Amino acid sequence: MGTITFLLVLSFLVFFHELGHFLAARYFGVKVHVFSIGFGKRLFAKEWMGTTWQFALIPLGGYVQMKGQDDKNPSLKEDGDDSYNTKKPWQRIIILFAGPFANFILAAILYFTIAMMGASTWAAQVGNVQENSPAFHAGILPNDEILRINETDIKSWDEIGKTIISTDGALKFFIKRDGEIIAKTINPHVADSENMFKEKIKKRMIGISPSGKIIHLELSFSESLVYAYEKTIFASTMIFQGVQKLISGIIPSSEVGGVISIGKVISDASESSIIALFAITALISVNLGVLNLLPIPALDGGHIMFNLYEMITRRKPSEQVFMFLTIMGWVILGSLMILGIYNDINRIFLNN
Repeated sequence: MGTITFLLVLSFLVFFHELGHFLAARYFGVKVHVFSIGFGKRLFAKEWMGTTWQFALIPLGGYVQMKGQDDKNPSLKEDGDDSYNTKKPWQRIIILFAGPFANFILAAILYFTIAMMGASTWAAQVGNVQENSPAFHAGILPNDEILRINETDIKSWDEIGKTIISTDGALKFFIKRDGEIIAKTINPHVADSENMFKEKIKKRMIGISPSGKIIHLELSFSESLVYAYEKTIFASTMIFQGVQKLISGIIPSSEVGGVISIGKVISDASESSIIALFAITALISVNLGVLNLLPIPALDGGHIMFNLYEMITRRKPSEQVFMFLTIMGWVILGSLMILGIYNDINRIFLNN
């Protein structure tokens, strides 16, 4: 069941990505020969509106083959008003960007759906209070429920940390204890901490941890839109930073995951709940969008760079340079895929 769910989710993500390219291409009048989910041997195909819609044998990706553009033959040129390579560079850039953009839109839709269904999160309830911390000296106790900080209403545990970090000076906490509302003034101190990438940072803290109580947020339509926007932006920023830190060596290459890890995560999420499955699908969708924007020639980001070069210099890169960089792009992608699978085998099957 897990494998089927993985293939369905992956096919759905690929379809949405390629649909972005397809719609942008058709908007600018570019003929699309093939819309494929998967690579390799064709398993099923149907001709509709001048395009062959197909499923292929290897379901680990997909592609839209436009007139005048073919990654298997980068030097391909076809004439006509409906050809990709006769369009202006800015039009080609929009067609290329539309795929990753569709992934971001899909993620936002999924996060919005999660919000409307009742997103799960930690309650703003204190679990432990660190001894001699600012919260300890202010008289905060376990099981205290934090309702408001200064003028900011608190609905979840995440909002406590965000409010503390984004403000200066002493804070006025309004807490609920034994049915009574109590006000406490706390002056956070700056202490050593770690971010999600295990980097040492300085952070405003008051010395409390959550109780672990899970609640379901009841958000209005407009609040759900804000939730979806913030979650999509956060996920995009996190993945962009992760790629940057991987390149700079802060994150070791052993942390790179492959298709096996993705399959396991999707399988585990599907067994947990539909909300968990939506959440991990949204995160993978953002991941797919971000990675496709990297300036690697075989990806959308690489093709965007070629077109930006043409816009700035008023001339196209030489065919030899274009072919060389495209081949190098495929080598980089292949190497990353092999590295991911190698790490997956070590991590999941060999427990290294």
